Amino acid sequence: MAYNRPWQSFREQLELLKSRGMVVTDEAAALDCLARMGYYRLSAYWYPFRQFELVQNSKTGKISTKAMDALHPDTQFVDAVRLYLFDKQLRLYLADALERIEISLRVDLSYLLGKRSSFAHVENTKAHFHPGFANRPFRKGSQQSCFDAWLVKYRGLVARSKEDFVRHYHDNHGDELPIWVAVEVLDFGAISQLFSMLNVKDQLAIANRYGVNDWQVFKSWIFSLSYLRNLVAHHSRLWNRNITSKPKLPKRGEIPWCDSFIGNEDTRFKPFLLLAITRMLVKAICPNTQWHNRLAEHLNQFPEQNSSKKLDLNGMGITQDWREWW
Repeated sequence: MAYNRPWQSFREQLELLKSRGMVVTDEAAALDCLARMGYYRLSAYWYPFRQFELVQNSKTGKISTKAMDALHPDTQFVDAVRLYLFDKQLRLYLADALERIEISLRVDLSYLLGKRSSFAHVENTKAHFHPGFANRPFRKGSQQSCFDAWLVKYRGLVARSKEDFVRHYHDNHGDELPIWVAVEVLDFGAISQLFSMLNVKDQLAIANRYGVNDWQVFKSWIFSLSYLRNLVAHHSRLWNRNITSKPKLPKRGEIPWCDSFIGNEDTRFKPFLLLAITRMLVKAICPNTQWHNRLAEHLNQFPEQNSSKKLDLNGMGITQDWREWW
């Protein structure tokens, strides 16, 4: 289909919102927000205030919901802006925590593998990696193995690195970086890939350090946190989104707080579970941290709305008992 929506000035964008029922109490401030944040980015935060209608597919007869242009009564422009600012601060808190986790995992991988070989990360041997993990197809139908895909990604990260330490090492020691240097160019995705190829005993050894007794659970957590890291790094909406990477959960009773999520599929696809995982790993890394308390305080300050449609933390999959174990 041809795209037929025209360019609109900030004033025209604001008038469009007003025509759809948006209450604007300070037009100058609203125009400033549109100019700084952008209509499309902010639209994700007034989307929950839109009215929905039931529609029936004429071919299949299936009933679904469709978002209408009209907003719920009394929805104010500031309602969306406050949600945007809440989400922004949430991402900033997570950026801090995920940095700690990423750096800690770099140390774990370099210390464990480096003890066996300075260049273990580029040596696909049974001593370092599980053949069934490292040699399986990277994607369904692909001829490329997981290890080969990892190596391509790693080589690309090294080639694109502008870090002085990489240039210094190449100038003084050669082309191949030892693992304790190499981990410093890895992003969270590359860390997750490397971890997923380790022998089970090594995955379990690292998982145990963070209080997790199931290596498959921990592997899925690291993969999910790499997804979360991408959302945070690209300033994507977080608070009420459906996550595409569903983490595994341990057996009931193994990690008490996880029991709140077991059997509750609604929370498994929401970001609060990722926040809870982040909390556990950060506390394992820094036992005296107050990060989780700062985040809880932020969650408790979820913005109130003027709109007749009231939103709350349920949109992010929060559990009713979260304050008891957080």
